[in-house]
Amino acid sequence: MTFPFPDGRLFIGGEWETGRGAEITSVFAAEGVENMTLAGASREDVLSAIDRARTAQADPAWRNLKPHERATYLYRIAEGISANSERLSWLQSRDTSKSRAEARALVASAAATFRYFGAVLETSDELLTAPRGDYLTCSVHDPIGLVAAITPWNSPIASDAQKAAPALAAGNAVLLKPASWSPIISLELARIVEEAGLPKGLYSVLPGSGREVGNLLVEHPDIGKVSFTGGTSTGRHLAHVAAEKLMPISLELGGKSPTIVFDDCDEDQAIAGILFGIFSSTGQSCIAGSRLFVQRSIYDRFVARLVEATEALKVGHPFDAATQVSSMVHADHRDTVEAYVRAARDEGGEILTGGARPQGAGYDDGAYYMPTIIAGLANTDRTCREEIFGPVLVVMPFDDEADVIAMSNDNDYGLACGLWSRDHAKCWRLARAIRAGTVWINTYKQFSISTPFGGDGASGMGREKGRAGLRAYQRQKSIYDDHSGQPLPWARWP
Repeated sequence: MTFPFPDGRLFIGGEWETGRGAEITSVFAAEGVENMTLAGASREDVLSAIDRARTAQADPAWRNLKPHERATYLYRIAEGISANSERLSWLQSRDTSKSRAEARALVASAAATFRYFGAVLETSDELLTAPRGDYLTCSVHDPIGLVAAITPWNSPIASDAQKAAPALAAGNAVLLKPASWSPIISLELARIVEEAGLPKGLYSVLPGSGREVGNLLVEHPDIGKVSFTGGTSTGRHLAHVAAEKLMPISLELGGKSPTIVFDDCDEDQAIAGILFGIFSSTGQSCIAGSRLFVQRSIYDRFVARLVEATEALKVGHPFDAATQVSSMVHADHRDTVEAYVRAARDEGGEILTGGARPQGAGYDDGAYYMPTIIAGLANTDRTCREEIFGPVLVVMPFDDEADVIAMSNDNDYGLACGLWSRDHAKCWRLARAIRAGTVWINTYKQFSISTPFGGDGASGMGREKGRAGLRAYQRQKSIYDDHSGQPLPWARWP
């Protein structure tokens, strides 16, 4: 089944308008064909969206809604996503070349995210604090105002929801800038937001370059918060701008996450988890378990079994139900991954499997790359330190807990980690010792919208998800209400 593409207009302050910026072409990289070309947002489009957002967010009809009243909009958006799941997942696959199975899971995640933050609003309480005098003290939360949400190309609809749902729940207006490689699904989500009846101006989708659209959003004085998911170098730049503005910012950046296999693990369970952690999403995931440390006593046997299991993975078209590893998002990105594998060879790495494009009918026109495992490198080599963002796994041996903790933490990134052992006390020690925002024990790449997510170091700052994810889009205010009825004694008046 196929579906029509959006008509190419942008959602600017609640109106569908033709963009006035540079052209953006969406490509179905699995077949090397064009989906559609649209005009992106211009500076004038962004300024218009900001102006309309400022007016809409300040309107008492939105700003003064009770939390449970705002929740109704989020529930309607969630229902709209669920009702359109097949169309959305098809567009997501066409936009990113993800498998349909993964695209369906991301659409379901987006619906669940809006539904969750609606429920958070239903159950969110302000804090009555303990008074230290003859007054009532409480802490309340107000909207920040205008929020810029900048999302990546690797899982756009889920990332859009992860930022837009809590920001809207908190009472803000949202200006979303999707990645230029994947604009279609974000525009389709805007249609669902519109159909849910959200007041005009509160939501805009502004695809375009980071230089023109992203920088303007971040630098504009009316933008009160930025939430960014993407590359570390861009995140550092945005953090500098936010510092100059004294503006809150959330940064979910790159990763070079370690996966650690002890000799007392369930090897079948570990192999299945490692394959999923690095090769699902064709490795195009910030949390991909791309550094594998295996205890030396089982290293040779375990790695041989892992190579065998990797070679059994089905590399294929995203619309083939049997596909496990699909095309990469773009031929240019596939070329970048290839360059990293060449560099690994130059560093002395041994390609145990993969390291090339698949051959044969169905592969030649797409941006495919074989799942790749590399041995023989040191933890200090470039391939072990930089994020490749593709289906490339580096394996290294370790001796004991102290050894693997040191190697795991010897990296600028600190996003995620996986541990495989039957000894839960040992896993707990390592989970606390390793610098990472998320640690999985005997599993990997599992998520809950109710559990905070984020990274440390070069992997970013701030947390998304969870009940605190709502408060991240609000300003906290303390109120003192005098109950004594007496003038303050310092004035000696009257």
